[in-house]
Amino acid sequence: MGIVIKDAYAVLPEAGENKVGKHSIYIEGKDIVSIDEKPEGFSEDSVIDGKDRLVIPGLINAHTHTYMSMMLNCADDLSFTDWLFNTIDPIEQKMTGEDAYWGSLLGQIEMIKSGTTTFNDQQMHIHNTTRAVAESGMRAVIGRGLVGNERDLNDRRLREALEEMEDASLTDRLSFRLNPHAPYSCSGDYLKMVAEIAKEKGYGIHIHLAEGQVESDNMLKDHNCTPTEYVRDAGIFDVPVIAAHCIRVSDSDMDILKEYGVNVVTNPISNAKLGNGVAPVPKLLEKGINVCLGTDGAASNNAQNMFREMSFEALIHKAVNLTPQCVNAHEIFKMATINGAKALNLQDITGSIEKGKRADLAILRLDVPSMVPTNDLIAALSYSANGSEVDTVIIDGKIVMEHRELKTIDEERVYHEIAETCKRVGL
Repeated sequence: MGIVIKDAYAVLPEAGENKVGKHSIYIEGKDIVSIDEKPEGFSEDSVIDGKDRLVIPGLINAHTHTYMSMMLNCADDLSFTDWLFNTIDPIEQKMTGEDAYWGSLLGQIEMIKSGTTTFNDQQMHIHNTTRAVAESGMRAVIGRGLVGNERDLNDRRLREALEEMEDASLTDRLSFRLNPHAPYSCSGDYLKMVAEIAKEKGYGIHIHLAEGQVESDNMLKDHNCTPTEYVRDAGIFDVPVIAAHCIRVSDSDMDILKEYGVNVVTNPISNAKLGNGVAPVPKLLEKGINVCLGTDGAASNNAQNMFREMSFEALIHKAVNLTPQCVNAHEIFKMATINGAKALNLQDITGSIEKGKRADLAILRLDVPSMVPTNDLIAALSYSANGSEVDTVIIDGKIVMEHRELKTIDEERVYHEIAETCKRVGL
């Protein structure tokens, strides 16, 4: 099937930067096959009028927990330890795999409707997020959360994680990582075991790191090191790593992250809501560390909307650092697109609008108050847009939402199932 988006504003990479111009984008099968020049023999099976439209690469949510989407607004205004151990964990213990499936679909509905096409998910019920992704049409990197205190190759969670990786056969939109939860929930021996398996099998790792002050204080007291040093010494950084949060990182910690090529995912709204602090993103960028953006789960963010995240990320550092120049809108857009693709090792597939890449695109309306006038459209994505401008979404060359109507997910069924689940688990 050939799709052409005709004469739309589009954000394209140019000499390492993103530029907005008028373009026509030709899609055949899963791929962008041409920009501006109609390919020989191209069949225009579907034509999307680009008038008053802006095409952007689909946003990449580089750290979330989609199964938590049913926990929206159920654990607010709590300390991090009270939130996690006394509120969220008891709910998780009541959840079934089917609950996780519907929760993931709910999160994917919100992501698609706000222009996200790829997400990196740490989850706890195997086969259910993968099943939801196969049906929704989204692109995802998935890992079963791992928690343990000793080396045990027969550990249940580890067995489940390795078993789930067989689900890659469902669709080539799925890939997998090993997901040790955090240095405060995994012992050094357990982390070493996971690192060895990752190295042997060629897997990347996705981990929470340096998330709060209590974690850092306990690590110093118990092990006389920082969480970053602890994870490094366990061998986790010897394979490609995505580290979520990285709030409590010293200058020497940042040097370690740079030395090992660790990708940092900042989650500003979740971190602010839980009172954990603000990651030193300007310093991370100065050191040349790849920084990308994620929402975290809905239990700590209350949304899966990357436009909301982009806006907060663009503003919070200006306030904390008392300068409006420390992080700009163009850097934020990269964090939400190509930087996320690089972190997930998907930069050759998605993250930018280029010939030969998969057609993962979000098409925004420009004839709405938040986007009028069109003075600086990249700035508008962080400072004006809220996600409701997203009109049509294409993933892997397939239209998954058209004029705000989802094509792959039965919204009413998802909302019904979520309501039933919430009753059963006491929400």
